[in-house]
Amino acid sequence: MAGSVFSSGDLTADRRASFAETLAHLGDLAGAIETLSGALELAPGWAAGWFRLGEFMELAGAEEAACDAWDKAVLADPADSLGAGLKRDLARRVPVAEAMPSAFIELLFDQYAPRFERSLVEKLGYRGPEILVEALRLAGRTQFGSVLDLGCGTGLMGAALRPISAWLEGYDISDGMLVEADRKGIYDVLEKRDIARLDVSERRYELIVAADVFIYLGALERVIGWCAGSLSEGGVLAFTVELGERPVHLRESRRFAHSQAYVEGLLAEAGFGSVRLMPCVIREDRSVPIDGLAVVAGGLRLRHDREGDGDLMAFA
Repeated sequence: MAGSVFSSGDLTADRRASFAETLAHLGDLAGAIETLSGALELAPGWAAGWFRLGEFMELAGAEEAACDAWDKAVLADPADSLGAGLKRDLARRVPVAEAMPSAFIELLFDQYAPRFERSLVEKLGYRGPEILVEALRLAGRTQFGSVLDLGCGTGLMGAALRPISAWLEGYDISDGMLVEADRKGIYDVLEKRDIARLDVSERRYELIVAADVFIYLGALERVIGWCAGSLSEGGVLAFTVELGERPVHLRESRRFAHSQAYVEGLLAEAGFGSVRLMPCVIREDRSVPIDGLAVVAGGLRLRHDREGDGDLMAFA
């Protein structure tokens, strides 16, 4: 794809796209679609242009045409940094995605980082860190040695973990988020990692936390297996999920919900013998409370088999 993700690399095409935005703002969707389609004739490999055309088509009620445009966006940018595949799957009402594209998550949070905390806490009433620390307290766990904050973001969870952690690490896919987290000075180590594709690690943690993170992963088999394989004996995994009726459900928000039965089944398969589930409201979305689960899983008794890919575990 020529140019940046938001520019076509063709000045004339960019000008036409800008005029299309003006027409859309004025309510002339037909004119916007025609003008942007003309821009894409000049820049047929422009993923952002196809993505926006799909949005115009969707607003005009032409869902199949919108899906065709999003298909072209994915072809132009196979990494799918704009999440066009998710939009397409939702529009067709038969979602096939089991995970969000890593490039989409990285771009989303790089852009979101400077205003992340204000938006999440002040506007959406996010309470994930408080909920998880309280869930750990109710489970009788209040102090830990080595702790890993998966998907640490700007460090909201880390700030709640620091007082109960002797050693605190944070992983996140977004450079922008890691910059914000580093400014807090609360982590012993921060690393850029894609938690959907974690590598084998020799480090063991007494606690692994994922606050409002699994909503961006979809299928959780791999990451739950990695966490189980990275905990020390007697270690604890704590996380939140949005609560849904289906095992893995991609919502209109382009976030995933998970059912209680799915979560319980995965944890049992991973070898967790003690699982506590606490219903909660994680945040609001358009003033609507989002129901979730705070999960604290322990009682892990297993030995680690490092001859495989990190997900293989043999029970003692």
